[in-house]
Amino acid sequence: MLKSKIIGTGAHIPSRKISNEYFLNHTFFGPDQIAIEQSAETIIRKFKAITGIENRWYAPEGMTASEMGTLAAEEAIANAQVERESIDFIIVAHNYGDMKYPGAPRDMVPSLAARIKHNLKIKNVNCIPYDIIFGCPGWLQGLIQADMAIKSGAAKTCLVIGTETLSRVLDSTDRDSMIFSDGAGACIIQSNVSDDSGIINKILRSDTDIELEYIYSFGTNQGDETEPRYIKMKGRKVYEYALKYVPQSMKECLDHSGESIDDLKMIFLHQANEKMDEAIVKRFYELYGRKELPENIMPMNISEMGNNSVATIPTLLHQVLNGEISSYKLAPGDLVMFASVGAGMNINAITYRW
Repeated sequence: MLKSKIIGTGAHIPSRKISNEYFLNHTFFGPDQIAIEQSAETIIRKFKAITGIENRWYAPEGMTASEMGTLAAEEAIANAQVERESIDFIIVAHNYGDMKYPGAPRDMVPSLAARIKHNLKIKNVNCIPYDIIFGCPGWLQGLIQADMAIKSGAAKTCLVIGTETLSRVLDSTDRDSMIFSDGAGACIIQSNVSDDSGIINKILRSDTDIELEYIYSFGTNQGDETEPRYIKMKGRKVYEYALKYVPQSMKECLDHSGESIDDLKMIFLHQANEKMDEAIVKRFYELYGRKELPENIMPMNISEMGNNSVATIPTLLHQVLNGEISSYKLAPGDLVMFASVGAGMNINAITYRW
């Protein structure tokens, strides 16, 4: 049976390490546009307790999302040992385009995928590059679209990239600005008929009623809409939405795969918020009547990486495969799940046999 198999991964972590102490001199405002009375030190301490984030990485000024995506792609191609001219599709997930500095215009034409194809020096006119704007689940959505192309016969080899420079769209007066970071992750996915490894099935969900602007763009927390538009988030609403629907979607995905919860080796969950991710996985297992989580079920890198949106899952996968996340190793035949949630609001999940 034809499956789509990940045969190589790559990642690019930017050079600027930003610790929580970086924000000590910030004045934070609430959504009511009134300065928060607590000290920055207290706000940061509470932030760390909830999100688990201690550090994050920002791209140096002038470096764009497409440039980071190119570096991640080069590593994925090298690890997969494929001829780059054989790539049929280049699918790039992002949300803000190329921005060279905070407040820069969001440059999306030509597409980031076209720019990356150019940077990779691919001459094949049948290699089709295109972008996906799908919130944080964008890279996983790219993987789903690559799988559909492979199973339809439209492609044999695809390059899927998630790249983002969220540091360019942060309001420094917003507590949530401490969550976000920059980075890029990539994989080569290829048709596979030689064994049972690859994508088993997928699930998708989109809620665009009252949920549409749980994550959105706005001016500063001081009410100045003449400023560049920044990423904004209704944190409580996002948390409640994720806990209500992500575990349910994960269960639906696993159930439709025909696999057992007891055989699940690892869950690669979008690195959004440590407490939220832990609650999602706990609730997922509770749906199967399991009160205790298996050991080492969910690798995490958010404490050191922050939330870099579409890059979180491919970067995490790359780190696990390279032995950079202690106690987590994948072996042939392992059953894993990928799942993500983000702006839209969108949810997706994949059951995968390694």
